[in-house]
Amino acid sequence: MPRSLRGRLLGAFLLLALAILLTVGGALFVVLRSLHADETESGLRGIAASVLPQVRESIASGDFRGTVLEIRDRLASGDPPIETYIVGVAGQLRGLDGSAPPGTIVIPADTAPNATISGATTIDGERYLYAATVLRQRALAGKAVAFVTLDRSGAQALADVVRRLPAVLLIGGLVGAILAWLLASSVTKPLARVASAAAGLPAGTVEPLPLEGPEEIRRLIGTFNAMADELAALRKRESELLADLRHDLRTPLTVIGGFAAALADGTAIGDDAARAARAIEEEAARLERLVGELGALERLREGSAGLRPEQLNAGAVLASTQERFAASAAAAGASLEVSGGSTTATLGFAADRLAVERILGNLVANALAATPEGGHVWLAAQAVTLEGEGRPAIALSVTDDGPGFPPGAGARVFERFYRADAARSGAGAGLGLAIVRELAEAHGGTAHAENVAPHGARVSVVLPVVPRL
Repeated sequence: MPRSLRGRLLGAFLLLALAILLTVGGALFVVLRSLHADETESGLRGIAASVLPQVRESIASGDFRGTVLEIRDRLASGDPPIETYIVGVAGQLRGLDGSAPPGTIVIPADTAPNATISGATTIDGERYLYAATVLRQRALAGKAVAFVTLDRSGAQALADVVRRLPAVLLIGGLVGAILAWLLASSVTKPLARVASAAAGLPAGTVEPLPLEGPEEIRRLIGTFNAMADELAALRKRESELLADLRHDLRTPLTVIGGFAAALADGTAIGDDAARAARAIEEEAARLERLVGELGALERLREGSAGLRPEQLNAGAVLASTQERFAASAAAAGASLEVSGGSTTATLGFAADRLAVERILGNLVANALAATPEGGHVWLAAQAVTLEGEGRPAIALSVTDDGPGFPPGAGARVFERFYRADAARSGAGAGLGLAIVRELAEAHGGTAHAENVAPHGARVSVVLPVVPRL
């Protein structure tokens, strides 16, 4: 079988054309055979009709045998040779020389005298065609005179088919080849463009391909274009990611390198050395947080498969978060409170404990970074329904009275490495809220950010009571 699609289509068309020609040839053979048999029978009937007056006259004159012998000899020398027989009352054949060939011709009882019938019979194992003129003269010891010839309609029909078939085969093959070529081109040309475009994917030089060809090829091209667009977007995000990583790594590395050099050459001594050590420690911690957040994003690629849900109580989770960040809030000069009272304590849901702790931890860390000294951060939980699904859910929110998000930033704060402004990003890497959203989505939930009046911001995570795993 050809390896190329074009070759396979061409071969399929040629085989189809051959099958059609064989079928047509078989049908044509049957038709031609019937026509040749009818033509032969018609010729025999014509002979019978032409000699009937001569036979009737010979009967009247008493020279029937001599007349029939003369007719027999004349017809036997023709092309094709025609045999003459007398048909007995029972239908048996008898030659004028007394021979009795193994064959019969049945003359219906109601056939009128001087009528001519025709048909086919078997004589000595071979098929013959005949025409018989009914005489019914008792003195003849016979019922009819039959003119019989070997049935050559099959050979004649085969000869006609063989004579005409090569031309038909040539024309059919040519038309089939042209159609196969056109069909193959309509399929292989778009596929070739897809293959060429796919080869250009590593270089990133792919333009959208035109939708053409059969419907299946159009769907393939549409899928390829969508894949190419997604790949281009992914490369863009990767470029932005690398740029942001360079930015986020450069600052702490510069600080660490500068203070390390100061310590090494003795420039920083006394209190300066202590400040240098603290700065190195802080920047190293920042690098560690950045690496940890990148690792969390990598693990989130597993989606819900990486979660281990357990039954949680919203009040207990918020209280634990308040306790964990109490020292950080005190150091920032801000208050950290849990709102909702006894209602919060009755709210239960199923989720991955570590994921929920990370969500609240990231939200509280961002809120404390944005809250000025003397400000407030509130933790809250309430029962809601999941938007668009109507399933029961829990909304965990962190609200602060800081400067809030810049106009238009609400939808972008969950993008990786996006920073609203210095007031809300602090020393973060711009990954905290991205991790929050992806953890929420892994549970089948959502994340939202909004400004509150008169000033401040609220970030909420809506988690289904029963996660969609």
